[in-house]
Parts: sequence; C-alpha cells; structure tokens
Amino acid sequence: MDLTFSQEQDELRKVVRLFLAKHSDEATVRRLAADPRGHDPVVWRRMAGELGLQGLAIPEEYGGFGFGYVDLGIVFEEAGRALLCGPYFATVALAAEALLRCDDEQARRDLLPGIASGETVATLALTEDSGRWDEQGIRFTARNTADGPRLTGAKTYVPDGHLADLLLVAARTPAGVNLFAVDGDAPGLVRTPLPTLDQTRKQARLDFTDTPARLIGTEDTAWPALERTLATASVLLAAEQVGGAAAALDAAVDYARIRVQYGRPIGSFQGIKHKCADMLVEIESARSAAYAGLWALDADDDTEIAVAAALAQAFCSEAFTKVAGDNIQVHGGIGFTWEHPAHLYFKRAKSSEVLLGTPSYHRELLATRLGI
Repeated sequence: MDLTFSQEQDELRKVVRLFLAKHSDEATVRRLAADPRGHDPVVWRRMAGELGLQGLAIPEEYGGFGFGYVDLGIVFEEAGRALLCGPYFATVALAAEALLRCDDEQARRDLLPGIASGETVATLALTEDSGRWDEQGIRFTARNTADGPRLTGAKTYVPDGHLADLLLVAARTPAGVNLFAVDGDAPGLVRTPLPTLDQTRKQARLDFTDTPARLIGTEDTAWPALERTLATASVLLAAEQVGGAAAALDAAVDYARIRVQYGRPIGSFQGIKHKCADMLVEIESARSAAYAGLWALDADDDTEIAVAAALAQAFCSEAFTKVAGDNIQVHGGIGFTWEHPAHLYFKRAKSSEVLLGTPSYHRELLATRLGI
C-alpha cells in the first residue's frame, strides 16, 4: 500500500477543487437544492467534457480514461467538500460500477460510453419499501415474455431516479436476483420525487407496470456483482463524507479565529480548542479508513475490499455526522439558522449516514466478514 499521493493526483485534486469552488459555491448549492432537477446540466456536461470526471475510472475501451479508484476517491472527497449537487454518485459510484461488475460485455460497450461522455445520467434502483440493501431485501419481480423481460413493482429511495436516463433495476425471477436496464422514458414507468432531509441529493420512488427491460448478464448472476458494487460505492461515499467533514472543520476553525467574546477570539478558549482537536482526530481517522478502502479497491482483493468497505462506511458515516454537529456547536446560535451553511453539511451527513445502510448495518457486515 502506497500511503502517498503522486504529483498527478495532487494536481487532480487542485483542478477539481478549483472547478467546484466556481461551480458549487454556497449560493449555487442552495439554488440547486431548491431546483426540482437538483443539478445544472451545463456543469454536468463540463464535468465530463473538460475534466472527464464521469469517465475517470471507466476503462478506455468503454470511452473512459482508465484511472484507479484512489484517483476517483480524490474527486469524491472534493465533491463532498463542495456539497456537489447532481447525479455524480448515482451515475459513477452505483450505475457505472454495476455495469463494470456484471458479466455482460455487450452491455458495457452499449451503455458505458454514454456515461463516460456525460450524455447519460444513470442510477441503480435496488432498495424497496423495507429500505434494505441486502439480497433478502429484493422482492421486486421480473417476468419473461415473448417480447422480452417485463418489470412490475416499486423501487424507492433511488438516488437521482427522478431524472436518470438509464435505470439499472435489481429484480427477482424464479432463477434468483438479476439486473435489468430500463430507459428513463420507458412505458409503464412512473417516477415520483421524494421529500428528503437533504435536498442537495435527490431521491425518487419508481413504480413499474409491465415495463420493458433488458437483462444485464445471465440469470441468477447479479447479486455478487451488486454486492461488489455496493462495497465500492460505500468506499466512495466514505471519501465524500471525509471531504464534507473537512469542510465543516475548516468552517469551525475559521469562525473560532474571528468570533470574539470577552475581548478575545473564542478559539483561544480551552473548550473550543478541545472540540476542534476532537473534530480533527475524527476526520483523520475517517480519512485513513476511506483511503484504506480506496487502496483495497485498486488492489482488487475481494476479501480485503469487503472488510475495508464495511469499516470505512461504518466509521466515516458517524464521523461526518459528529463533525457536522460540532461545527454547529462552535458557531453557536448563528449555526442553527437557515442563513448559515452549517445546516447544509449536517443534513448531508445525516442523509449519507443511511444512504447505503446504517452504521450498525455496516458493523454487522464487518463482523460477519471477519468471522466474529
């Protein structure tokens, strides 16, 4: 494991941070959070056309650039720092990864180039009303007809499902769990945006009624690929959470330097010093867990990935929530107001904490994978 970043990776971080500072500032985040679409299509195209972010870790034969997961983790960390609004997590961490893991070369050649170019917004529809992210939680059904597979049922809590051009839907057949591709404008599909705590990341309910679909891979082969996809997404979400927590700490420290009480900056008070120090310890520990997961992904060791992903998500979720809450405490009364950005990070932290399963769920996964 190489614990240092290369010069190229440092430059990638710098370029992405500068881009997001311009296109994901606080005013933009608030505007897009109130926009039903939840993102700016022009910025989305620029992310692909100028920076190649959507295709960064997609292999070159599918229109991407073939970078590693450590490089992709840097992008997610910076996206979390800037509270990027848009379908980047759904498209890159979920949909693209699912296509890469499923054994269907033709589907990869057909669908990944559109994702890499920024032309296709995609997502993974896995969870149902139970909110479970495991294999037993999939009750949605598909049936084979003379005209191909048809889907009937509902998926919910689908990230960016309200606008995705491509939906990858996990469904059961008599053979087992399978993955199906559905066009966003397919007949029989009704998409309903959901009210959520964190409006910077949109979610939707998807209702299917005899909706035509395309089978990805062969029957009863999807769950191992989906399990690996969720592990990868957990690590990338952990990197995003580290970025958000780091931004919250920076805000707390900056405020502690300028806020004066009793004739001195509040950062000189022992209580504030200790709180900020504790925040830093949480972030550095979370960063170590997230980076260990990214290096495991690049090493492509299934056993190590399974353990590192569960550990990273269990720890980073709680660390981000704690740091975001402490940021509000350091700011005092102003930190509780709508006008201050502290609540935006806290809401992102709370929603991310359950996005791929609760911390207790990931601790249970970790214990199982360690044989405890």
